[in-house]
Parts: sequence; C-alpha cells; structure tokens
Amino acid sequence: MVSQFGVFTSFQANVDAGGNNILGDCANEPSIAVNPTDGNKMMIAWRQFNSINSDFRQSGWGYTTDAGIHWTFPGVLQDNIFRSDPVTKSDEAGNFFYLSLQSTQAQSFFCDDVWRSTNGGQTFTEQSPDEAGHGGDKEWFTIDTTGGTGHGFLYQFWTGFFACDFGEFNRSTDSGATWQSPINIPNNPDTGAMDVDTNGNLFLAGGGSPFWCVRSSNAQDPNVTPTFDQVTNVNLGGNLIQGGINGIGLCGQTFIAVDRSGTGTNNNIYVLASVEPFSANNGTDVMFARSTDGGLTFSAPHRINDDPVNPNKWHIFGTLSVAPNGRIDAVWLDSRNAANNIDTQLFYSWSTDGGVTWAPNVAVSDSFNIQSGFPQNQKIGDYITIVSDNTGGNVAYAATYNVNPNAVNGHEQDVYYVRVFPSGGGTPTPTPTPTPTATATATPTVTPTATPTPTATPTATPTPRPTPTPRTAPTPRSHPTPLPRP
Repeated sequence: MVSQFGVFTSFQANVDAGGNNILGDCANEPSIAVNPTDGNKMMIAWRQFNSINSDFRQSGWGYTTDAGIHWTFPGVLQDNIFRSDPVTKSDEAGNFFYLSLQSTQAQSFFCDDVWRSTNGGQTFTEQSPDEAGHGGDKEWFTIDTTGGTGHGFLYQFWTGFFACDFGEFNRSTDSGATWQSPINIPNNPDTGAMDVDTNGNLFLAGGGSPFWCVRSSNAQDPNVTPTFDQVTNVNLGGNLIQGGINGIGLCGQTFIAVDRSGTGTNNNIYVLASVEPFSANNGTDVMFARSTDGGLTFSAPHRINDDPVNPNKWHIFGTLSVAPNGRIDAVWLDSRNAANNIDTQLFYSWSTDGGVTWAPNVAVSDSFNIQSGFPQNQKIGDYITIVSDNTGGNVAYAATYNVNPNAVNGHEQDVYYVRVFPSGGGTPTPTPTPTPTATATATPTVTPTATPTPTATPTATPTPRPTPTPRTAPTPRSHPTPLPRP
C-alpha cells in the first residue's frame, strides 16, 4: 500500500518479500530509528500479530536503504516469544538499538532486553540474556550520543507498578550487555520518555497528572549509582487517559526532547503529550510546555492542535522531535474532519523559535478508521514516533488503509512511513503561544528516592523472579492507573 495525500506519501513497511501487503496479519505501535550518517537508512519496529484473530504478538521490524520507499520485513526477533512495547534508537555511528518487552502470553511478568544491529537493521543480536535488562511495562530508553563521560550509555525506565523485579530505572555502560540493579525515581513518573542535553545531563518526563520532569546530572558518571537531583512539576493542562477512540489503549504518553542545536535555543527542554483537558471529560488535545533554564521551570501549557476547541474531538498519540538545527516537529492522529469522530488523519505542525509559536496544522495522510482491524488486543497501539533532520521529519505510524473483509470494520492495521516537512504546508503565519514565559512550580530535590540495595557494578545475570506484585508507592491520581498494556 502506497497512500498519497497531497505532497505527502505514506509507504507500508510490514510487507512480504515482493513488497506487498500481508493479508490477515496486524502491525501497530511503531517506533522509528534513522541512521544520522545516512538518512536513506532507517528501521521501524512494531508489534507483530501474525493473525488478527489472536492476542499473541511478537517483535517485528523492517528496514529501508532508499529513504523509506521500499521496506524489507525480515521477521521477528525471536520466533514464538511474546514480545511488545518496541522502542528503537540509533547511536551516532548508525547502529540501531531495539528495546523489547518480553512476557508470557498470560502476561505474568514484564521484563525487557536490548538488541543491536550493526548492518542497517538487516539483522539484530541480543545484547544480554533474556530478561537481563530488568525493566517493566511501558519501558522506554535513550542513548547518550553527546561525546562526554556518558557517551554510549543506555538509560531506561518503566512503570514501577508492573516491574520485572523491582525499581523503575537502570543504566547500561556497555551497550546493553549488562545492566545495573534498578533504582526508583522521585514521584514515580511513568509512561514517558528520556533525552540527554549537551552536557550529558539525563532528563526524564512521565506521569499523567501531575507530569514530572526529573534530572540526573551524575548518570553519566560510570563510577556512581545515578541519583536524581532535580524534580519539576510540568503543567500540560490535563491528564493522560486510556480508552477513548483507542479501545483498551492509551490516547498518548509523555514525550520529552532536548534541543542540542548549538543555537540560541540550545539545551531547551520540550515536553508534549495528548491529554484530556482538566475542563473536559472527553476528547484530547496535544499540549506542549518548554523549559529554557535546564528543566528548573516550564512554560504554561500550549495547545498545538489549532482546530476550534471541541471536547468531543480526539488528537491522540502526540509526539515530537527536535532537528539538529533546532526546529521542533510534532505529529499526532486527529479526528477533527471526521463526522463520526472515529476516523483520523495524521497531522503535523512545527516551530522554528523554540516552541514560542507554531505553524498552522497540516494534514499529511488520508483518513482511516482507527478502530478497524483490532486484533484480540483491541487497540492500534499506544504511540507513534518521529525522528527529525534539518529539512523534515521521518514518521512511523499505524493506519488501516488495506482492505480485509475478515477484519473488524473491513480493514486491517499496518505500519507506514511518511516524511513530513514544513514546505508541504506553504508559508504559514505562526500562531503565538499564550503567556510563553509563565512557569510551573518547580520542586528541586537533592535527595534521591531510596533504592533497593543499588549497586554501581552492572550485573549480567538476572535474578530469578516470581510473578511481580504491583507496588503501592505512587500517589493515587484522579484517573486510575491503567492496567498493564504490553
């Protein structure tokens, strides 16, 4: 399937050896990585269901060498192993990393492993024994590519309620071969992401409401157990929610990106999520906040989707990326044009002034029914992703363009690649961010959360683990913590 919409072209990634759709399977929750030394080379990871009639999913992926026009789908990381929640990154040399959650089909535990490809995504090699990464549900990771003392370090965090054994965060100093014992994070943020500034400081954002931005300035020191020395509340004007038009799935999670452009916006920190506004009980908006002081304070929340306020409309899976020149790209799935309020399109906006103003929104895909093709795991995933360069952004998203009479609503879920770029929207007049300098209350702390006997020496042997018992430490929220969703 190749779907043309204006100047934007979406190419299907989960295809057979002939480049054709595989009828009867399902692919969703895509994560994209791009080789920074050769933008023609990319890979996308996704949740692979070999049958729409099953809840069993595996770790699928595809790669391209011609800028996303043609994709090769080699298969899955491990045959007949239940895997989910794919997250991918590239290091500065173009090696691809794939973080994958492992469990039983009964979902009796949630552990994860890192895999690496040194040949452009053609093959992947597991870096450590199964489950040695510790981890847990809704895990995410990042790589320090800044060239400092933490260069090459892998950092990951996950939802502590459903941890593999204990904790919420750990680090690998050897590309995922070994991992330190997990530790806890102040205020237990979850369902989020991480990034590193030019000084090697690690920033982590997560939560539903409140949202938190947490800094570790010593995670880059291999001789110490990381601590978290700054904790800031971020106001995004609403809550993360589960359900809505996405079945049992999330409507979004928290994303963070750091500007490493070396320009006047260098080391700005940006946080974005699709949230249900505090004033509403339906629908979601894509909300953004920025910090210009190293995460100590954040701006008032700014609504990026520019359609008229309508609590019945959905703007889900909001995510962002910062280009090397400092441009911010944001994409999401949007129901603004749907009479049934279920069909969505991929939308795009960008900012060239550090998030103070944003370009008018641009639709970049055909409309599709987001509820079509549900396998027994009734959702279209929990997120989409984007990686930006100086002229545009590379997006991986799931859509239901392909017809399948045997699937829910007659269409099936597949993974697509599309390149977005500001010139596709003409010459927009940016819309100003209201009160961009307003700040949320910051709560710095120099005392890390007590950790269960952490050690600075990584361990490659996972501790035998019984079925985990959800922790009770996090403060209850107005919206209940979602059930596990690998």
